[in-house]
Amino acid sequence: MNQNLHSVENKNSKFNLSNFLHDSRSVGVLLLLCTTASLVITNLPDIGENYNYFWETEIPFLQSIHLPHNILHIINDALMALFFFQVGMEIKRESVVGELSSPSRMMFPMVAALFGVIFPAIIFLITTKGTIYQNGWAIPTATDIAFALGILSLLGKAVPYSMKIFLTALAIIDDLCAILIIALFYGERPEFMWLLGVVVCVVLIVLIIKYMRNRFSRVLYLSLGVVMWYFMYQSGIHATFAGVILSALLPIKKIPVYEKALIFPVNFLIIPIFALANTSIFINASAIANLMSKLSIGIILGLFIGKPVGITLAVYLMTYLRVIKLKTKPDWMMFIGVGILAGIGFTMSIFVSMLAFDDKTLQDTAKLAVLVASTLSMIVGYTWLKIVTKKRQMEMNKHKLTAEMTDE
Repeated sequence: MNQNLHSVENKNSKFNLSNFLHDSRSVGVLLLLCTTASLVITNLPDIGENYNYFWETEIPFLQSIHLPHNILHIINDALMALFFFQVGMEIKRESVVGELSSPSRMMFPMVAALFGVIFPAIIFLITTKGTIYQNGWAIPTATDIAFALGILSLLGKAVPYSMKIFLTALAIIDDLCAILIIALFYGERPEFMWLLGVVVCVVLIVLIIKYMRNRFSRVLYLSLGVVMWYFMYQSGIHATFAGVILSALLPIKKIPVYEKALIFPVNFLIIPIFALANTSIFINASAIANLMSKLSIGIILGLFIGKPVGITLAVYLMTYLRVIKLKTKPDWMMFIGVGILAGIGFTMSIFVSMLAFDDKTLQDTAKLAVLVASTLSMIVGYTWLKIVTKKRQMEMNKHKLTAEMTDE
């Protein structure tokens, strides 16, 4: 996440491949393009149905050996494990040597993130009370790191560095909450024997990291990681959680090596492919009508309203009760704007939508609602912060002019 944060601060006039790869704006723009392309292709006459069916293509050989057996499942169950491995490394680094490395540093964004998870879930559950949609309660709880930081970066240095730190830490903790929710609530009933295999893999990986120092140890580490993923997949807990466990076992000094190796395939191959596969949604009169369903309203209100309300309330309570002592008076307008940006769910929310419902119609309805809510959060959040930062700049210029006139 430090790479993302640095990318927010850096503006280079000349194209640089390294800066491009580490720039959160690049990931956000690519996600937006892939989503748009997927929606357009899906809704083209004749082509759209074939495109949609392509992602459902079965691979009999994989089914025979009890592995994810269609292209969509391979992406969501296997490739996304690498995404979670990358996210897990970000969480570990920040909790050991970064912005979350001490209790005082962690508490402020942690409480804000928890409120930002709880409030959207409550709003969703109230909205969908008494319906079949309640299993989707976790859909509006997630924040998309790439998109949120990408939009914030468009405002440049007008946004205080402390707010960027706050959003970064909040998004990391939010991702951790999403990972735990997926592991605890969206897997099947765990199979003990397969979980025992996961435990054995963890023990072996710990021993390898502790006692082996040669190059072969990396091969063993990754090989056991694959085996652990297989055991996790068979256990009934969502297989992507294996990526998080693997990253948690990784020594902090090894993280830069794996991050460098994964930044391109994850950010510029896996996540775009995920967007292409999971946003193949038919937009017709029925889909638009479904936006008025309780499922859609719960998701949109949860992300667009619940996120900023929960985060801002958490900041207010912590400062009012003096749980946290800030160096300066809280800039409430800025916190509200950052809270709105946290309502950009996208990747994680779409991922949870796939897990929450078996019915494809409900999945598509949830995905479309996530896209609407995320788009609203992007536009309103950016506009809000643009107005706030412009007003602050005008006030600063006014004070500066007043000071200069006084000196004269």
